[in-house]
Amino acid sequence: MNRIVIIISACLLPAMTIAQQKPHYTQYILNNYILNPAVTGIENYTDIRLSHRSQWQGIDGAPQTTYLTVHFPLSKDDYRTTATSYALPGENPRGNAYWEDYTSASPHHGLGAMVLKDRAGFLNRVTAAVSYAYHLGISPKTSVAAGFQAGLTSVSLDADKINWAALDPNDPAIAINSGLIRKINPEIGAGIWVYSADYFAGAAVQNIVPGKITFSANSQYGDYYKPHFFMTAGYRFLLNEDWNIIPSIMAKYIAPLPVQPELNVKVQYRDLGWVGGSYRLKDQLGGWAAMAGINISNMFNIGYAYEVTTSGLQTYSRGTHELTIGFIIGNAYGDLCPRNVW
Repeated sequence: MNRIVIIISACLLPAMTIAQQKPHYTQYILNNYILNPAVTGIENYTDIRLSHRSQWQGIDGAPQTTYLTVHFPLSKDDYRTTATSYALPGENPRGNAYWEDYTSASPHHGLGAMVLKDRAGFLNRVTAAVSYAYHLGISPKTSVAAGFQAGLTSVSLDADKINWAALDPNDPAIAINSGLIRKINPEIGAGIWVYSADYFAGAAVQNIVPGKITFSANSQYGDYYKPHFFMTAGYRFLLNEDWNIIPSIMAKYIAPLPVQPELNVKVQYRDLGWVGGSYRLKDQLGGWAAMAGINISNMFNIGYAYEVTTSGLQTYSRGTHELTIGFIIGNAYGDLCPRNVW
């Protein structure tokens, strides 16, 4: 157990200088809003997502992430009554008719909010933010959106919970005599999103305002709050009237680390259920995952992912579990699954 504590501590303390501060999301494809504020208000209804991720099961102090997101459109005059507007008996709402009748979004605004709690060892992060986006059709079937996010992030360190093992308890970066230490930084993000019936592409940056979350004046761990850049793209292929496959890629960059790409594929049956997988390249947190989900009704859906790390931690970890639950409010069109976020 002491060896495990040392491993976790060794991962967390250097992370205060160069590694990412944002948590991983295996099922980002289900909720791109968590990465890109331009997705705010993209659907015809209020989209609510609740997710919990338990990383590296079996390792004490491993990351635990929980979030709640809510976003909805404003002034959206959208009267698309295509096959995706409601489930017609004997007709697939995601079949050929979907592609043929799909139209770009009417100009509208979107508002959203998120609350996120991320705990890893003795470090805790709580973020609360609001977002705004504007959507505009630029061709009969293609829309573009630009979004902005603003809020606050609280980072705290509970020195009393640290198992020092081989670490130096007098390290000024920890300020061991201070007990619970808390620092607050602004949370600023922005993004752009282009979407159509058969593809999407987006770019976003989080932590636009860099900062120093140091826990003592003499700390060697400075410039901790670094910008995170995300690039996301995907394409929908219709295999037949009932099945479609959606490969996608997400690339993440946090200087001075190398680009971290992640491959994702989702196979969907009608608008009822789906299975998928992903693989995260490079990175000490690399690994593969299997995913599955079901749309229980036009108001409720659920997705689950199981992830296995390919790093040295696989010796100690029993895998990572991630559960995402979606609630839909004001679904006037009766969509069983999203039109624009897949």
